[in-house]
Amino acid sequence: MSSGQEAIMVIEWLGKMCLMAERRYSHEKSLCTTLLAITMISIPLSNAAASMDERITTLRDQKNIVVTIYNGNLALIKDSRSVMLNQALNKLAWREVSAQIRPETVLLRNLTHSSGFRLLEQNFNFELLTPQKLLEKYLGKEVTVIRTNPATGSETSEAATVLSTNEGTILKFKDRIESGIPGRIIFSGVPENLRDRPTLLILLTNPSHGKHDLELSYLTTGLSWRTDYVAALNEDDNQIDLSGLVTLTNQSGIDYHHAKLQLVAGDVHQTHPEHRIARKMMAMVSEVADTAQMKEESLFEYHLYTLQHPTTLTENQTKQVALMSANHLPISKEFILQGADYYYTSKYDTISQKLKAGVFINFVNQGEGLGIPLPKGIIRVYKKDTQGNSQFIGEDQIEHTPQNERIRLKLGNTFDLTADKIQTDFQQIAGAPHHASVFETAYQIILRNTKKEAVTVQVREPIPGDWTMLSESSPHTKLAASMVEWQIAVPAGGEATLAYRVRVKY
Repeated sequence: MSSGQEAIMVIEWLGKMCLMAERRYSHEKSLCTTLLAITMISIPLSNAAASMDERITTLRDQKNIVVTIYNGNLALIKDSRSVMLNQALNKLAWREVSAQIRPETVLLRNLTHSSGFRLLEQNFNFELLTPQKLLEKYLGKEVTVIRTNPATGSETSEAATVLSTNEGTILKFKDRIESGIPGRIIFSGVPENLRDRPTLLILLTNPSHGKHDLELSYLTTGLSWRTDYVAALNEDDNQIDLSGLVTLTNQSGIDYHHAKLQLVAGDVHQTHPEHRIARKMMAMVSEVADTAQMKEESLFEYHLYTLQHPTTLTENQTKQVALMSANHLPISKEFILQGADYYYTSKYDTISQKLKAGVFINFVNQGEGLGIPLPKGIIRVYKKDTQGNSQFIGEDQIEHTPQNERIRLKLGNTFDLTADKIQTDFQQIAGAPHHASVFETAYQIILRNTKKEAVTVQVREPIPGDWTMLSESSPHTKLAASMVEWQIAVPAGGEATLAYRVRVKY
């Protein structure tokens, strides 16, 4: 009897004894568990596993799969399958796990009989079967080389030993050594640690023979999502139609068929190991899914979005599903001329000319179709021209936005609103440069409007230090400690001037 078979018998016997002890005397459970653990350490499990028949579970056994995708290239997979197991020791090959699984996060549960079910050992071999990998695994081993005579089509076979696969193949025949592959290579078998699909190898003890419902959960990279929004602006620039799409990308190495899909919006803290296994990035294809809106709920300090029906995420695929849709949202439009703080402590002949005002639109996350926390993403805004063709007019990034919060989007700089800014006076009335200095300076901003309608421009100036407004042609509003704003009405086809003097102390 081999050492592996002896190990199987000992572990199976101990497993049965522990199960009987748990059923009869609950106080003996911890003692028996400790004894089994000591035995597993002292007996080489690899020898035991090598002597066992492997049970394989595939997607045909799958009863349910839940995919929860987080921000930051992270997903939680819960894969439930109905698996035939022996009593006591089992060697289980769980096929079609993510190729980017984090093995340290794996949790296997027996939903049918949790008592007496124990995971003894697990292995994830991330090298998949390829001709090159197969050749590398036969380094130092014998293969058969088949040659075909091009003239007659007859085949001859010859044994050879693989000497090297580094930067090419070197084979040792009975009477010579050759580089390259002179014909077809026949291998005697596939090494156990090479799999055609990502596979988790599990050694476990089980309480009874028969079908068991098992749930395998784990974290993986290679699955990500982002939100993209499309807004259509109406002719009068006072309403938008807004729709949100979630873009899902699967680069995890496997397909997820008929999965219950959930998305978590929020910044989940992760600790990262110093080294990650490098993986080849894969190309993507695109698919757009016409789906109902997602259901949203709170989850701890995050928000959870659940797709209302199962969906399939295939390997190397980008898919879009609907998040929300809202029509006729009221908006307001703003024109903002933003200044700088560098010209308040020095003299300048000309600060700038032909400055352009930024154009913003604002709306509140509330109303029919809205009112749910919106995940961060990019909102792209379109408007129809006079011929009815939609034209792109700008985009902006939003952060995670709670319900009833205001959203402001900068779409660009307006063409028809310009400004000239000049410094009309500058005096240093006290102190030395960069030490207890007091400056008085005055400015003039001329705003020009070539539009056919009057507009109001918000002129904002960040004033440094301890400042005092000495005079101004229009009243200002103090937005923050170092930010002031003027609301300047500019007539259609006309101009308006803002003049002010300020004292700055350092």
